[in-house]
Amino acid sequence: MPNSNNKILNSLTSKNIVYILLIAILCISLCVYDLSWIIPSIIIFALTVSYTFWSSGKKKTELENHIQDITSDVTTASKGNLINTPIPLVLIETDGNIVWRSKKFVEEFQNIDIATNLNPIVKEIKLDIEKNGESVDIIKQFNIDKKVYRIRGSLVKSKRRTIKNQKEYVLSLYFIDETKYNELFDAYNKSKSCIGVAMIDNYDELVQRILPERKIELLAKIEKEIIDWVTNTGGLIIKTERDYFIFIFEQQYLTEFEKEKFNILDKIKTIEIDSKIQVTLSIAVTNEGKTNYEKYKSALTAMEIVLGRGGDQAVVKKDGKYKFYGGKTLEVEKRTKVKARTISQSISTAISESENVIIMGHKNIDIDALGSALGIYRLSKSLEKECFVVTEPKGKSLGKFLEVLRKEDEYKNVIISEEETKDIIKPNSLLIIVDTHKTSYVEFPELLDKIERKIVIDHHRKAPDCIENVLISFHEVYASSAAELVTEIIQYSQDTIKLNLLEAESLYGGIMVDTKDFTFKTGVRTFEAAAYLRKYGVDIIRVKKWFQADLESYNIISNIVRNVEIHNNTIAISVFEESNNDANLIIAKAADELLTISDITASFVMAKIDDKVYISGRSIGDINVQIILEKMGGGGHITLAGAQLEGFSLEDAKDELIIRINEYLLETE
Repeated sequence: MPNSNNKILNSLTSKNIVYILLIAILCISLCVYDLSWIIPSIIIFALTVSYTFWSSGKKKTELENHIQDITSDVTTASKGNLINTPIPLVLIETDGNIVWRSKKFVEEFQNIDIATNLNPIVKEIKLDIEKNGESVDIIKQFNIDKKVYRIRGSLVKSKRRTIKNQKEYVLSLYFIDETKYNELFDAYNKSKSCIGVAMIDNYDELVQRILPERKIELLAKIEKEIIDWVTNTGGLIIKTERDYFIFIFEQQYLTEFEKEKFNILDKIKTIEIDSKIQVTLSIAVTNEGKTNYEKYKSALTAMEIVLGRGGDQAVVKKDGKYKFYGGKTLEVEKRTKVKARTISQSISTAISESENVIIMGHKNIDIDALGSALGIYRLSKSLEKECFVVTEPKGKSLGKFLEVLRKEDEYKNVIISEEETKDIIKPNSLLIIVDTHKTSYVEFPELLDKIERKIVIDHHRKAPDCIENVLISFHEVYASSAAELVTEIIQYSQDTIKLNLLEAESLYGGIMVDTKDFTFKTGVRTFEAAAYLRKYGVDIIRVKKWFQADLESYNIISNIVRNVEIHNNTIAISVFEESNNDANLIIAKAADELLTISDITASFVMAKIDDKVYISGRSIGDINVQIILEKMGGGGHITLAGAQLEGFSLEDAKDELIIRINEYLLETE
């Protein structure tokens, strides 16, 4: 009964209830006034209540029918919209079974096995669901039949359950055709401008050696090759100086240049010159920058890197990365004594203006770096400045020299550790980095941030991760060693500088070791620097004894040579698998030794120290070991380079090296 009463009450509106109550009160009042009205009042009240219930029920039925009609119309419209939606739509279960597809979906993919094509995406979405739950935002890219679709969708829980009693989902996926958008975006990117600069590396040498009657003709040939190379793209090129060009072209041609590996570098070399010297070109191209002026500045920065690597190559700077092409020829000495004298004076001025000087070399410091540091130390002391060399030498590479150095009282408080620099760094301290320019290769990278004023002295080919914001950069890739550059700084200084014998011998040792006893990468200036040091009474025999290999090391090197593998008939690769703290020195000597074997044009020897694999590369000049090892994060010179790999086993490092060698050989075919 209570439930039936509730249904009766629920069928009445609040107004009807009020009316019934009023009529009831009126009937009661009549009965009280005259008892004869009791029966008529009951009849009237019953009729009123009956009519009220009948009327309310009728209105409710009409309203429900009206709502049902509207709902039916909406459902029909919704179904029609889904079926006829202009965007392909599909409902698909997570097992790849298609539940339903729209008319547009059928038309769009009628000749394609869409289920098979969708399966990888459905599996990927299913994994996302299992990992992240039901809050998966479905946005995927889909390529099919030369079209690109962006898939957007949502999850719908299915009533069906799996054998494992887990929830199943139906995916509603919309396929938005973005082919035209991508084509427009691609066309836009291709039409964006690239800025480049080009420079004839050895222009001065050319004009000096070309016969006067042929000078105009040959220079015109060089310029024509460069101008034709750019104008074939529809671009614009302007000669701003006698050996310098600025050009602009659309980005779509940059891909062609890269595919052709900037063959303009080789075309320029084919121009015949009377003096039999080869013309080389340096090119820097970039698309980085919001304006053309910003791109031009970016290209100039890239050109500095190219010239710092010896020229005869092109660099493309995009997405914050550098990619190099060419660089097959040996560096040609271009330094002048005027520049050395100017740099020497500038460094002396910077030292004089500093509170103190701190000198740092590279990781696994060698005699070239330490000898250069001692040379700068003497320059600083001559200018009456407090000076320190921060280093923590390891291994046997400097063993005999360090024994001699530690006996000298003058250097007891000069060679310090990184910890000791905390007490000597001042606001106006000067940090001089020798024998490296890479932020990742300095012995103590933290000092680069602690000391604002910096000078770099280096001879290695310039790498992208070079130390920035320096006061002076004496970066000469044509020099044999950092010791040669420091010797020139001292030699051409306007101040009177007197090296002691040990400092002169350490500088001489740096030149001797880096040139492999004056057989590699030596120029006229190399011998001039050595002659200058000899005037201090350098004992060449004593210097050679510092770096003589002991019998144990010699036997190890012999075993490395014995276990060599030959690739491409002329490239030697060997692995030193023993644990040895001096492995980096041993593999360097082994790589040198392998080059003494006939028909070997390049050698690579590797070893593992702690968690790093060290690789030493050597070449007689036919193969650019620097380009090969640069692909593995290393660097150096055409004939001498190295790399350090983290997270690699010796076997994996060897496989990676072979891949890089093969890439290089393909690029240089």
